[in-house]
Amino acid sequence: MSFYVLTEKFGRTVLDITESWGRSWIFLFRTIRGAFTLPFRPYLLFTQLFQIGVNSSLVIALIGIFTGAVLAVQAEYTLAKFGATAYTGSAVALSLIRELGPVLTALMVIGRAGSAITAEIGIMRITEQIDALRSMAVDPMKYLMTPRFLAGLIAMPLLTSIFIVIGIAGGYVVATGLLGLSAGTFMSQMIAAVGKLDVYSGIIKSIVFGFIFGWVSCYKGYTCGFGAVGVNKATTQSVVTASVAVLVVDYFLTSVLTRVFYE
Repeated sequence: MSFYVLTEKFGRTVLDITESWGRSWIFLFRTIRGAFTLPFRPYLLFTQLFQIGVNSSLVIALIGIFTGAVLAVQAEYTLAKFGATAYTGSAVALSLIRELGPVLTALMVIGRAGSAITAEIGIMRITEQIDALRSMAVDPMKYLMTPRFLAGLIAMPLLTSIFIVIGIAGGYVVATGLLGLSAGTFMSQMIAAVGKLDVYSGIIKSIVFGFIFGWVSCYKGYTCGFGAVGVNKATTQSVVTASVAVLVVDYFLTSVLTRVFYE
């Protein structure tokens, strides 16, 4: 293969990526703009809050309680080597609030609700339901994308809070009931270690992850290809892209928030 052919393929790939990136930002702008234009349809937002938030709460609670339990076991095992098992409560709470709570919640919601949103919008796309909305003078961005995007922003912090609270409860039960740690020590060390900045860090992360969840899920569904293969590919790309974006953004957020809040 000649140098010119390789150069052409490389240039075409760069142009395609740049064009797709630009379209995604235009899509995001139009989605956000829909939240500030009339008419307002609150019932659409409440419907999506139920689909994303309420329907995800059970799996979030289940994952949260076992995550807290595992953290308690691992923290007690590690800290016992240094004679510091009294700090098990603070280790569990800080791990959940600052890191595991927002990240695991985002990954679970992306897998459960994000894939469903992408598939739903993708099917509406290939069956021309979105074109039918335009023919009835209904903006599909405002009617379909904006409620899902806003619901993700609202539901993600709430689900993260549920995850953290139940996770701490699971860690408490395991630490005090199975590992024989003092309940008073567990709670007092946790209260002493957790501050407002830790809570702010978790909230900021959950909001950003909700932003990524809504953006990627809606965009991949809206731009899916034709047929069942197109919807299948878009759904897979949505879950993978959003999950990777959450993990990458989490690293940068952790670095920035650590410098801003703790230095």
